[in-house]
Amino acid sequence: MMNRLPSMILRQAKLPSAYSQRILSELEGIKAAGTLKTERIIESPQESEITVKSQVNGNETRIKVLNFCANNYMGLAKHPNVIKKAHEYLDSWGNGLSSVRFICGTQTIHKELEEKISKLYGKQDTILYSSCFDANASIFEALLTADDAIISDSLNHASIIDGIRLSKARRFRYENCNMEDLEKQLKLAREGGAKVLMIATDGVFSMDGKIAPLQDICNLADKYSALVFVDDCHGTGVIGKTGKGSVEYCNVMDRVHFVNGTLGKALGGASGGYTTSDSNTVSLLRNRGRPYLFSNTLAPSVVGAGVAAIDILLDSKQSKPILDQLSKNTLKFRTEMKKAGFVLKGDDHPIVPVMLGDAKLASQFADEMLKQGIYVIGFSYPVVPMNQARIRVQLSASHTEEQVDHAIRAFIDVGRKLGVIPREPKL
Repeated sequence: MMNRLPSMILRQAKLPSAYSQRILSELEGIKAAGTLKTERIIESPQESEITVKSQVNGNETRIKVLNFCANNYMGLAKHPNVIKKAHEYLDSWGNGLSSVRFICGTQTIHKELEEKISKLYGKQDTILYSSCFDANASIFEALLTADDAIISDSLNHASIIDGIRLSKARRFRYENCNMEDLEKQLKLAREGGAKVLMIATDGVFSMDGKIAPLQDICNLADKYSALVFVDDCHGTGVIGKTGKGSVEYCNVMDRVHFVNGTLGKALGGASGGYTTSDSNTVSLLRNRGRPYLFSNTLAPSVVGAGVAAIDILLDSKQSKPILDQLSKNTLKFRTEMKKAGFVLKGDDHPIVPVMLGDAKLASQFADEMLKQGIYVIGFSYPVVPMNQARIRVQLSASHTEEQVDHAIRAFIDVGRKLGVIPREPKL
């Protein structure tokens, strides 16, 4: 049968030469520095074992590898309850709302999810966003004025930094988790006449696996009558006795004023973000938060998956075995990697940065790990500071003990091959 489909015609507008030359030059510079980021194609669901497209001797092939670089901490991305609820909401409520919330985009399911998130944190109300990036882009501009000040941790996530840039408030920055410097900046802000002070911090710093000292931060906030904002994207569903995140881990759930989080990591792995706080703050965000006002509401399937994930977290019979396994995997990996001689960063968290320093070495290390059946990624500048390249390992409750052992052995083999750790002494 004759193919009647027309040939695809590329209609790319001609680019000015000055622009083309600059873009090409920047890409070549990134490549020369060993920091060019390419995306591996995954051909399977997000699980502890995935299928990845790869090039072997110039030929494309598909290999099964163990995944140690996803934010799927609780292993809920393909949990049967999460998938079932997503299907139920898709079938019952349709694919999407085709609208923003305040026009005709709020359904009962959105209020249901907001109520569950509020219950999780013990807050009065919650507002949903398309992502936590949007939540962070909304909160500072909407709540603070030019008469106020934000005191931000120097290693805060890019979305917090970008959100602060949108605000008219004065900006102060303190050294990462340095309480002496935080107090210095609080004094400067107060002496500068700021009416409202807000301390902004990640609950868990995603590149370092470091947990913010929220007890000390809240103590300083009390001393200087400051608000406390925590982005807990890498905390909720990961740490804390019942998985409620860094605010539970540090025992400050009733002292933190605003918590931003995501449904895109431990809580189902899809998308969606939120701010949970007092009812008046949330009401103002619904009226002033630009990403909320001008973005479509969450799709029903995403809402259903989020509801199922939070139900699992709120049910100790379901969540405790998951959290216990995640903790066990984390402890084993950290212990054995340190014993082997690797330099690690981070605290009691399943983000485990394996420090390598050199960007090209990190990229080469990740490629060698793939050959060993372990999928990890090298992180380098500008994602992390210059000369602090690393492999960021992320443990999941879905990893078996055998899979964790396999990853450790692969790290040791590659580490010795590339001279990162000493070879075994000859007997």
